[in-house]
Amino acid sequence: MSTLSGPKKTAQAPEVAAYWAERRRYLERIRKSPEVRQRFWREVAIYLARRVLWSFGFFPIFMAFWIPLVLSSFNPVVMASDLIPLLQDFVSGNPEVQATTLSTLAIAWASVGFFFLMFDFVLTPFKSPYEYEADVYMRAWEQLNHDQLPSKV
Repeated sequence: MSTLSGPKKTAQAPEVAAYWAERRRYLERIRKSPEVRQRFWREVAIYLARRVLWSFGFFPIFMAFWIPLVLSSFNPVVMASDLIPLLQDFVSGNPEVQATTLSTLAIAWASVGFFFLMFDFVLTPFKSPYEYEADVYMRAWEQLNHDQLPSKV
């Protein structure tokens, strides 16, 4: 059963609607601001560059070194002695084998990168400067209209 009574609940609805209407009006107003728009596109570019560099730069390189190091029981001498014959076979192989090996490594790099990129987009969503500005404005708006708003807006 609800702890709020019917009349009090209906009395809060216009005040909550006023909050969201004011937020929408403010967002429409600041979307026309060139400074915030420029900051938005700059932050989008930084966000995308950071996610792509992290996913295609760090994770594939980390996995390329971490997995062989784990398989060699964290002994770099064993890892090097296991990898040197593979590198010698690659260098002495014919061009078709070398091309196949390089394309396999490129496909592995891209698949690991895209895998982590998708999860990175889900785990670290973009924070819009418009929403930040609206949050700051609405906190100030709540302070000014504190006596008119319900306690849990």
